[in-house]
Amino acid sequence: MRLLVLGGTHHVGRAVVLEALARGDEVTTLTRGVSGPSAPGAVALHADRTEPAALRAALGDATWDAIIDTWSGAPRVVLDSASLLSDRAGHYGYVSTRSVYQWPPPVGLDESGAVVDGDARSDAGDDYPTAKRGGELAAEHGFGADRTVLARAGLILGPYELVGRMPWWLRRIERGGDVLAPGPADMKLQYIDCRDLARWLLHAADAGISGVFNTVSQPGHATMASLLEAAVAATGSDARLVWASPEVIIAAGIEPWIELPVWLPPDGEAAGMHSGNVNAAYAAGLTCRPVQETVADTWAWLQEEGDPPVPAGRPAHGLDPDRERAVLASLARE
Repeated sequence: MRLLVLGGTHHVGRAVVLEALARGDEVTTLTRGVSGPSAPGAVALHADRTEPAALRAALGDATWDAIIDTWSGAPRVVLDSASLLSDRAGHYGYVSTRSVYQWPPPVGLDESGAVVDGDARSDAGDDYPTAKRGGELAAEHGFGADRTVLARAGLILGPYELVGRMPWWLRRIERGGDVLAPGPADMKLQYIDCRDLARWLLHAADAGISGVFNTVSQPGHATMASLLEAAVAATGSDARLVWASPEVIIAAGIEPWIELPVWLPPDGEAAGMHSGNVNAAYAAGLTCRPVQETVADTWAWLQEEGDPPVPAGRPAHGLDPDRERAVLASLARE
């Protein structure tokens, strides 16, 4: 397959490129050339996609079998790309997000759920849900719904992650000692390894799959305990997981998802974040590797390439050591 990846230097884009090259695909990447090198073996094109003239000049008159787009900013950028390439490729895969669903997402939400408003022509990219929804509409406008797959991912883990969720847990556990572990330990998690998402996106391109899919694991593919125990095993640390109830975490004023990455209170308005319906994606060929492999490979990547910088405009993930010690001390007194 001749594949054009719009993006391709980190996380999902990088995973797509590496998986496609490993399969023997002819891969072209289009990036700004500022967030990392293109993978050896790929044809690397460079342009600022926000400039339509630069986009046209970089792409020339080449054609491809499929396009995969990881853009997260202004929808108009997706519209420009999809419109320019609509007669030069047969398939458009757009990496979207379950954040496009109206908040709060109910438990068991499938692809029929109500979504936020979006505008394919918008130049605004600050609001992530509306920008991604606009990107979905832009992709379908350019290629038509019958040639477009919208992969609504949720929590994405695995190597090449710039957000910093799993890297923070691994570094914290590497330091050892008592580690505040947000409970319950058997709380079901729902996420996807970027490489499994990449593999499915390529499968969708091969098979001509179109439509909207919630592309994350089955709920309970991992638990908080299996995730953190995998981190202890991967790092070889002497860390001891000290489990705290959701009530203790909330009472301490700790921010779920950001200060304790991945974790959300199992009850309340965020309960649907780890319990979406993914039957359609699994029926369309999605498979997910064991959590132990995801965590171990993320650790190996950190050892090889070092900690990635936090992207501009994104919050730094992780809990302040002093705050962690205070909660651990309160648990010890109980």
